[in-house]
Amino acid sequence: MDWQTTPEDSVPSTLVPGTELGSIGKPPVTGAWRAGDHPGDRSFESLGEQQVRGGRLPAVRVAYETWGTLSPERDNAVLVLHALTGDTHVTGSAGPGHRTAGWWSDVVGPGLAVDTDRWFVIAPDMLGGCQGTTGPSSVAPDGIEWGSRFPFVTVRDQVAVQVRLADLLGIERFAAVIGGSMGGMHALELAVTHPERVGRLAVLSTTAQTTADQIAANSLQRAAIQMDPGFAGGDYHDAAPGEGPHRGLALARRMALMTYRASDELNGRFARSWQSDVSPLGDDGRFSVESYLDFHGNKFTRRFDASSYVTLTHAMDSHDVGDGRGGVAAALGRVTATTLVVGISSDRLFPVEDQHRIAAGIPTTLDGDRAAVIRSEFGHDGFLIEHEAVGAHLRRLLD
Repeated sequence: MDWQTTPEDSVPSTLVPGTELGSIGKPPVTGAWRAGDHPGDRSFESLGEQQVRGGRLPAVRVAYETWGTLSPERDNAVLVLHALTGDTHVTGSAGPGHRTAGWWSDVVGPGLAVDTDRWFVIAPDMLGGCQGTTGPSSVAPDGIEWGSRFPFVTVRDQVAVQVRLADLLGIERFAAVIGGSMGGMHALELAVTHPERVGRLAVLSTTAQTTADQIAANSLQRAAIQMDPGFAGGDYHDAAPGEGPHRGLALARRMALMTYRASDELNGRFARSWQSDVSPLGDDGRFSVESYLDFHGNKFTRRFDASSYVTLTHAMDSHDVGDGRGGVAAALGRVTATTLVVGISSDRLFPVEDQHRIAAGIPTTLDGDRAAVIRSEFGHDGFLIEHEAVGAHLRRLLD
């Protein structure tokens, strides 16, 4: 397996060769895409001023990618919304501008479940992210990165930016909106806020309302980043390579992986195996699972920004479709789109009960008041890994 080109978000947990562990060099201060970097397959739109929960952004830029052709009637647009650490690169190879290959390359493309010969697919980078859309690593009007000055944003703020992008592209109604995990929060919020703009809806491995348990996990990951001296309160973007908050960000990623993967998968793949011939029982050796977490934590620092991680997990905590709308059930009842709700049997971040709650509240689901459940050992990341099963469900919705 090519660790440099395959996104770790969409592969099963695997033993990491010992030779790989020390071969990836000094970490950059940020893994963000920054102005002047190769654009890759991204397009960009400037939206101007945007009001958000924490204040005002005087100028917002949105990065996005597209596949397929928009019909003359503009009625075949499908919006695909990425998860917390995803980006615009849904499908395609790694290369200039894209450090990893597409995270759903077996789901989106010609002849696949989301068939780009039929649909015009749009995938924006979310507000506050670090892969081209305005976020903490972006340069503010004064010529310095936003850093700690970047305002608090909510899922609703991020969806408002996605709607403005659609307006700019001349898309009044999406044929479908699809999202998993944090992207599922966006998809659900969009269908609740603007039901007239969503024809079909697919939400995978997500929730209608972030729970205390999920907020707790996010808070610990933020603390790991914020306690790193290299974080410097969020104002670290001019630091030298190796002097940024890479230790805290890597630790946050390791902690997150424990919620993304299922215990049965980790136990089955790693058991109590050692990484090398050196014992982890007092002889400075390591268990294989430790090396797996370390490798992916360290690699993550090459493609993500610590402040974006803090910003986006705060946004996840804000998610509650029922806030100000009479509660979750009342809000879900506003959805008019034909809706597919999918859960993963072993998901311990967003348990299947969260998806059943969504299905029970939306009156226009494909499967009644219960979510479709994919049996998988891969935990939350199953929606990124179980391509065949996920694709079969999406075909039910789109065909």
